[in-house]
Amino acid sequence: MIPVKGYNGQKVAVLGLGRSGLATAAALVAGGAEPLLWDDSPEARAKAEAEGFVLTDLTRHTGLEGVACLVTSPGIPHLYPVPNPIIARALELGVPIDNDIGLFFQSAAGPEWEEMETPPKVIAVTGSNGKSTTTALIHHILEVAGKPTQMAGNIGTGVLSIDPPVDGEVVVLELSSYQTELARALTPDVTVFTNLSPDHLDRHGGIGGYFAAKARLFTLGGPDRAVVGVDEVEGRYLAGALAQGPQDDRVI
Repeated sequence: MIPVKGYNGQKVAVLGLGRSGLATAAALVAGGAEPLLWDDSPEARAKAEAEGFVLTDLTRHTGLEGVACLVTSPGIPHLYPVPNPIIARALELGVPIDNDIGLFFQSAAGPEWEEMETPPKVIAVTGSNGKSTTTALIHHILEVAGKPTQMAGNIGTGVLSIDPPVDGEVVVLELSSYQTELARALTPDVTVFTNLSPDHLDRHGGIGGYFAAKARLFTLGGPDRAVVGVDEVEGRYLAGALAQGPQDDRVI
């Protein structure tokens, strides 16, 4: 588990109690925060209670009082087609909104990484098609090469459920547009963009919003290396925006 940093002694609301939501709640507790959990589904709430978590009805007008951050699950709309009422309330109150991906990048690295001979690296893969296959292949290649590695994100394990990376380890993440659009921190060492085709357009308000959500992975943190598929104009635009010139080997 990756204990969440930055919220020790503070209340953090968690909306959505699926795999990522429950993992987030556990990671918040490990980091000293007090998670306030809610899900619209009675079944999800019952499962959370069965795992020992205490629920807080975030739909109440006072549900977000004193909350330092609202962490939402990827499938819950925050803007299009209609914002979830709890997220809309958080926006009205100025409560910061994040997700487990943002918390991972905020929390994974620590002072101990500076003492390692080879600090861990994070490779993040996004795109419309082929991202699961690409993520799995990268992870497999690293395993065969004898490198310590873990795979998480939209494939396999939730990001906050992985073990703290060890010396020389490479964490490979598959990230969907739902995950990249809200993360407040996105700082992978290497990013991969497979391609872009129309998908989830109602959630992103059109193809432009869909591309912008994925492009945040490249523009927000400034990766050391970027591998960009250029079959579509969006990929060519992204590669051009990242590269300092045709010979810039940071962009492949």
